[in-house]
Amino acid sequence: MLKIASYNVNGIRAAHRKGLTEWINRTKPDVICFQELKADESQVPEQLKALNYHQFYHPAEKKGYSGVAIFTNIAPDEVEIGMGVDWVDAEGRVIRARIKGIDVFSVYAPSGTTGDARQALKMAFLDAFTPFIRRYNTGDNPVVFCGDFNIAHTEIDIHNPIANKKTSGFLPEERAWVTSILNDEGLRDVFREHHPAVGDLYSWWTYRAGAKGNNKGWRIDYHFANKLLADKRIDAVIERELDLSDHAPVTVTYDF
Repeated sequence: MLKIASYNVNGIRAAHRKGLTEWINRTKPDVICFQELKADESQVPEQLKALNYHQFYHPAEKKGYSGVAIFTNIAPDEVEIGMGVDWVDAEGRVIRARIKGIDVFSVYAPSGTTGDARQALKMAFLDAFTPFIRRYNTGDNPVVFCGDFNIAHTEIDIHNPIANKKTSGFLPEERAWVTSILNDEGLRDVFREHHPAVGDLYSWWTYRAGAKGNNKGWRIDYHFANKLLADKRIDAVIERELDLSDHAPVTVTYDF
């Protein structure tokens, strides 16, 4: 079995203060794909560094911003930092580790909520990410792209699709991109396959207006896997009860 968790911690130091180490020790994922570290490796709490995991970090150049990491209790065959696009790599958005022959990615796509300029960068990221998917999704080995893609794909992935139809994260062109990587690139939304047609299963809630308590959320965190791994899915959960971040971990167990 291989248990892979994807978790946007919205600041690894803040999440640590709220109980991140305890969650890891209690649930024991084999692999954890972190997003939005908001820290470089030197700032990661020592209690996290002391865990029995191989740890690989890709922080943003800007302090206190973005950043991704992979923790694995299995020594990886190789690790790759970045995706070869200068501005993306400066923001610390992609890291890969090959674990038991599986290419596991931690991905943090840009948000477009702060204005037109960032929305344009988000779309540029998505445009660059499609050929990046093709580079690794050749059909020769299992691949999974885990992370916060900042897109709710379908109407059941967002609490109010009508009111949000012109909101970044639920724009038609963003949703079409997710459809394209599923239909054209051969990836599969592993969590959704495990919970088909079930609404109200969200992975992010704004801190405003008691959104989580009222379950007014968005499902924007994913495991996008190819057939070689997706067919091995035996369980998929959003750990909604965890309150370390505005996101919840999305954890999938594979019979691999």
